[in-house]
Amino acid sequence: MSNSIIRVLIVDDHPMVAEGIQSLLESFDEIEVVGTLSNGQEAVDQATQLKPDVILMDLNMPGLSGLSATEIILERLPETRILILSMHDSPEYISTALSHGAKGYILKDVPTEEIKQAIDAVMRDERYLCTGASGSLEPKDGDTREALTGREQTILLELAQGKSNKEVALALDISVRTVETHRKNIKRKLGISSTAGLTRYALEHGVLQGTSPGF
Repeated sequence: MSNSIIRVLIVDDHPMVAEGIQSLLESFDEIEVVGTLSNGQEAVDQATQLKPDVILMDLNMPGLSGLSATEIILERLPETRILILSMHDSPEYISTALSHGAKGYILKDVPTEEIKQAIDAVMRDERYLCTGASGSLEPKDGDTREALTGREQTILLELAQGKSNKEVALALDISVRTVETHRKNIKRKLGISSTAGLTRYALEHGVLQGTSPGF
């Protein structure tokens, strides 16, 4: 089935982990590992050229974190599915990863078959949480508000300073359309409909003073 080869990129700063996953995945005919990288910045720099269908992304890496790399890559390659690979099974880690755009979360000690299941699931555009991860994640039905991602907080700060979408795009080196998408998501998550409301929110939550917004 040469027309359904799944291109996978592995990003992990532990070479033995990356090489182990690569050798396991390459035992499947329908998977092609297009690269193994050791940090988030390399992933951001090379993803556009490698064009992976799925990225297995370590969470904690030196330099640019897996979460920040996930946000930036998805801005540039929105069709890419990112699966977070982690040793951490706490609800905070998992919900934060999902809020940054990851399609799934798997622990590093899962069997190879489960990594393959996760890849297949996200290729079907389904969310995948491994058994350990899904067991520790609280249902979100009772949540009153989704958390803003780090990128959204940055854009909120720019908008709250009175900058236009075009000015924000130039400042952050992203497209105007990307800024517009983030702006809509921020308004939806916060339940705010106007730019004045965003500015007021930023003031009330310390965003304009450079402190943690606290959500």
